[in-house]
Amino acid sequence: MKTIILNGSPRKNWNTALLLQEARRGAESAGAETEYVELFDLSYTGCRSCMACKRKGGARCKCFWKDDLSPLLDRIFAADALILGSPIYLGDVTSQVHGLMERLRFCTLSYDDYSNYFTGRVNVGLILTMNASKAYYRLAYRKKAEELAGSFRALNGSVEILPCCDTLQVADYSRYDMASFSEAHKRASREKQFPRDLAEAFRMGARLSGGKENAEG
Repeated sequence: MKTIILNGSPRKNWNTALLLQEARRGAESAGAETEYVELFDLSYTGCRSCMACKRKGGARCKCFWKDDLSPLLDRIFAADALILGSPIYLGDVTSQVHGLMERLRFCTLSYDDYSNYFTGRVNVGLILTMNASKAYYRLAYRKKAEELAGSFRALNGSVEILPCCDTLQVADYSRYDMASFSEAHKRASREKQFPRDLAEAFRMGARLSGGKENAEG
């Protein structure tokens, strides 16, 4: 088993990264080989509509643009599981995640009949971190998260979403103009809810990488 874990956050040691690291531990507990990638360290853009992936007689499920993302897409298509994490900024995932999604989806999509070229199976887990409450996620963000998950169904595996809400934004609120947020509330959520989210991320990693449903962190 090979599980690829992608951090779509610019922050390498904060909420999204911590959850992904637990997911990695979970995958490894199930016996998977893992690869952890910081998307913000890579140089790439979204789809450039060069149409090389649609050439007659050409290879399918391959992006031909020469940048850091194309070889990563090759490894994703060859993997058994993909776990992708992103913070929610302005109601959506980061631009790096959008760029990856465009490139991955476009090279699997047939322009003859809109069928799916990809014949393998890659399980996908999406970890989304946000300042919003769980209630607000359900009201405003869940539909968009499910649309994102729908794009990854082209990989033919199971797709799971783990929303992590009310996250602690910074270590020291006194240094920032952030009066809209209650630091006490955020710290309480960090102490009570975040450990549960970490445990669920571990279980997701184990589950998608072939472990038992009741895998424990």
